[in-house]
Amino acid sequence: MTIRQLSDHAINQIAAGEVIERPASVVKELVENAIDAGAKRISVATAAGGKTLIRVDDDGSGMRGDELPLAIGRHCTSKLSEDDLFDIRSLGFRGEALPSIGAVGRLSLTSRHGDDPHGWTISVEGGARGEIRPASRPSGTQVEVRDLFFATPARLKFLKSDRAEASAITDVVKRLALAHPSVRFELSGSDRQTLTYASATGETALQARMAQVMGQDFVDNACEIDAEREDVRLYGLAGLPTYHRANTLAQFFFVNGRPVRDKLLMSALRGAYADVLARDRHPVVALFIEIDPRLVDVNVHPAKADVRFRDAQLVRGLVVGALKQAFAAAGHMASSHNATAALAAFSGGTGGVSRAGAAARDWRAIPDRRGATDWRASAYRPLTPDAGFDAPDQAGFAAVSQPSADARAHEDEAPEDRIQRPLGAARAQIHETYVIAQTETGLVIVDQHAAHERLVYERLKTALAERGVARQGLLIPEIVELPEEDVARLAERAEELEAVGLVLEPFGPGAIAVRETPAMLGQIDIRGLVRDLADDLAEWDKATRVRERLDHVAATMACHGSVRAGRRLRPQEMDALLRDMEATPNSGQCNHGRPTWIELKLADIERLFGRK
Repeated sequence: MTIRQLSDHAINQIAAGEVIERPASVVKELVENAIDAGAKRISVATAAGGKTLIRVDDDGSGMRGDELPLAIGRHCTSKLSEDDLFDIRSLGFRGEALPSIGAVGRLSLTSRHGDDPHGWTISVEGGARGEIRPASRPSGTQVEVRDLFFATPARLKFLKSDRAEASAITDVVKRLALAHPSVRFELSGSDRQTLTYASATGETALQARMAQVMGQDFVDNACEIDAEREDVRLYGLAGLPTYHRANTLAQFFFVNGRPVRDKLLMSALRGAYADVLARDRHPVVALFIEIDPRLVDVNVHPAKADVRFRDAQLVRGLVVGALKQAFAAAGHMASSHNATAALAAFSGGTGGVSRAGAAARDWRAIPDRRGATDWRASAYRPLTPDAGFDAPDQAGFAAVSQPSADARAHEDEAPEDRIQRPLGAARAQIHETYVIAQTETGLVIVDQHAAHERLVYERLKTALAERGVARQGLLIPEIVELPEEDVARLAERAEELEAVGLVLEPFGPGAIAVRETPAMLGQIDIRGLVRDLADDLAEWDKATRVRERLDHVAATMACHGSVRAGRRLRPQEMDALLRDMEATPNSGQCNHGRPTWIELKLADIERLFGRK
């Protein structure tokens, strides 16, 4: 076949296939253009999930009449200085959005520059450009897109339902609104309820916008992040480990104000929450990275959702380190959502009567454990001093102190002083499982096994960090055959793997020799572990699987070595447990991510009994 130059129409349709995937892509490109134009008010209107109508109106700087034909031409932009692709300081820069949209839909562009007496308008329909005409409008720009993909019916068939497409548009607007709190956003249309994000200014502008977009509940249950390393700054909010979701839709990352979905950042987030989050649950975060534009490549994909960092490990280390430090500083904090759920369970939605109470309306007929039907027949039974936290010795705890709470250091403390502490003073133990403590403002319920499990786990991790990971040498080195590229990746990380007890070295061009393994892991599938490590390095550029297995072993040891549910505790031991929780990082959740305590405010309790 003869080589020939494609027509501009075909080129625009090919470009549209990369840039304009769905109606949400159109909204993203147009709103980003408005933000780059300095808009302080952006209005988005849609119909049929954006398939039949998308209208974006802004009060930005606008364009002059002679600029409109250039705006709808390919690779025409005002956002690059001297064609420098390594110093991108705007959201858009490729000059492909408007011509791509015009190639597959009916586009109308109306704009007025502040100095012009009137505006101008131009249209593009299926790639066919119309004439420029005068138009009446205030300063700013309006872009209207109708019948998206009418020129490419095959693409139209792949779109989802109107509701799904409308939801995707909402998500795009939310992400851009989070990144630019000083801009007012309004989203309306026949396919949705009107959504408005008022502009916010001042030092608390970002938190105010997060409350608007993600809810005040998130702001109240998040750690503030503000860290810097080698001129890379990370800031924002990260939800407490006990505040989580079933999916990743509430995870927002921004690089220099640009919403991104980056594998490196997702991997770093998993690493930061690795041993504090419940399995199959996902954290809620809104994190912002400020970095020199020359140290990050945003020109990876036409959609500009992917980025590449020049020093990826620096960014990953900053994210993991800052979040772990924030969780450690939070100490015993746990999500207030747990208390809300507890209160809802108590009230049961029946006007203050619990579900159990609803089943047996006459509380006098509820039998106690001895079968009595009258509460007066139930005598008070004081707690009997027991062995307390004296758990059986285990070989795995040889490197740490015996997992028991020492109450002697607290014996001389006045009860009123203990009440003023964050977790209060122990008052009772119920069902030999839960410790009830009184605080100045309410009461705290502690799961004794879950709490002590975290205390022991943190001691084990500290011991491993201080003494290192013991290694066991293999009598005969294990030879694992791998592709050459996997061998090279593992060899580059040999020193990092040795720090966690795995000693290996290249054995020819296509194999790895494993000479030592972590003693804590015992008998393991070495071949499977090495292959998994190679896969991790290929996909995520990190090798944390050994550390994750060590943490899992430590967590298992902590679970079996901690005080069990069903064991009675002396009052001094209960108080000692509370004091240890207050001083231990991450004690707000157990090793499995479940909360270790909840707090019920006195005002809420009084409302349950109709006292307020």
